[in-house]
Amino acid sequence: MSKNKDNTKADETVEELDKNQENTVENTDTEESVKDEPTAEELMAQEKDKFLRLFAEFENFKKRTAKERMELFRTANRELMTVLLPILDDFDRGLAEIKKVKDKELLKGMQLIQTKLKSSLEQKGLALMKVKQGDIFDADIHQAITQIPAPSKKLKGKIIDVTEQGYMLGEAIIRFPKVVVGK
Repeated sequence: MSKNKDNTKADETVEELDKNQENTVENTDTEESVKDEPTAEELMAQEKDKFLRLFAEFENFKKRTAKERMELFRTANRELMTVLLPILDDFDRGLAEIKKVKDKELLKGMQLIQTKLKSSLEQKGLALMKVKQGDIFDADIHQAITQIPAPSKKLKGKIIDVTEQGYMLGEAIIRFPKVVVGK
């Protein structure tokens, strides 16, 4: 019987050791899981970082779409202005012919319409490029259609005649002035 008691005690001791080991393993797992789980402050910092990044991305999106929208309006305006430029040229030619006929009332009416059209286009950003005889020819802002012998030495390499006016829309040239250059 004493052997049975010893065996029972030994079994109990083994069971206690097993329980202690299990508790130790559980405690270790718990400690590891506590270490794996971020603290509330870390979670807050992570969420704040995500929020700031998302906010910055949204701000960039807003700026980009606003810029694209402005560019779209600018190009749409440019196309419309380019289509209307020949009409302005026709007005200039028509006024030149009406002046030859010397019909004051017709001339006055045409000038009124031309002035109204030009002022409307100027409000939208269209500007006439100022080019006159004697200006220095610049290939960056003028389009030479021909070269003729200069009537004087002063006009050599300079503009002799402007055959078609140039126009700008904002800062961009939408039509270069066509000029005759003296050689």
